[in-house]
Amino acid sequence: MMGKRKPDLSYSDVTPRGLYMGRRNFLLGLLATTGVVAGWKKFPGLLSGPGTGSVPVPLKVDGGVKWSYSTNEKVTPEKDVTHYNNYYEFGTGKEDPAQYAKNFVTSPWTVQVDGEVEKPRKFTMDEILKLAPLEERIYRHRCVEAWSIVVPWIGYSFSVLANLVVPTPKAKYVTFQSYFDPKQMPLGGQAGIQLPYLEGLRLDEAMNPLTLLCTGMYGETLPNQDGAPVRMVIPWKYGFKSIKSLVRIRFAKDMPPTTWNMANAHEYGFYSNVNPNVDHPRWSQAKERRLGEFLKRPTLMFNGYGEQVASLYTGMDLKKYF
Repeated sequence: MMGKRKPDLSYSDVTPRGLYMGRRNFLLGLLATTGVVAGWKKFPGLLSGPGTGSVPVPLKVDGGVKWSYSTNEKVTPEKDVTHYNNYYEFGTGKEDPAQYAKNFVTSPWTVQVDGEVEKPRKFTMDEILKLAPLEERIYRHRCVEAWSIVVPWIGYSFSVLANLVVPTPKAKYVTFQSYFDPKQMPLGGQAGIQLPYLEGLRLDEAMNPLTLLCTGMYGETLPNQDGAPVRMVIPWKYGFKSIKSLVRIRFAKDMPPTTWNMANAHEYGFYSNVNPNVDHPRWSQAKERRLGEFLKRPTLMFNGYGEQVASLYTGMDLKKYF
């Protein structure tokens, strides 16, 4: 029969309960805090640190496509274009979007297309990327605040998508709606404009070959702050017409409301064509400054694309319909 073994530890070796509970509570508190921090990181801009949202990846561009209307002007450095943005959902400062959009999740993503069409449907991003060969188009892009950029956008003419849904004879306009989620875009409430963002074009403007359904830039998918994962680019109009992060496209018989026109119709007309002869009420539009440059240059009518689009406005008073 085996005798009882004397314990290796004496009572004095046992951790006092108060100290033990203190350590236990500390560890539980640490775990709880870790969980809370992990939860908060889902909301953009509330904690610093590396982004956990979508990031640009290389896009394959059809090397056989040469876009005849691309400008041969010097391309604006990518860092300037991706760190000086207007995207009020992520802050009103020019550098805010690059900081606060880093956690923006853009996958999965769909775009609803409906209204005055024969074949309404919802497109996934995979479908959008495969509708047509992706082309690189180097466009001038003009902002209303008198700064401009030259960007190698990637995409194809919006008419490709429009022809798939078959607009009816009643369709005279196209309205575009951006994504808005206060949880992902907590600064949107401070934007001073109605959200989600809305824009619109006349149907013939939307069907012009220059009007780009854009999925990338600089050889990659769009950065979050530049409108990921899909946006519009209308190079003869001021930049705010090129709506970012599309989620809905609707064909309509009547002129649709647009965000900046609703906010201040006196300053932002529906058409918003680049026109150096029509000043913004608070500044001249006659000259512009390229990002990264010091000197200004004259602003070109229709941003230099008059040969391709001036006929759209034959007989219109462009000072009245600004």
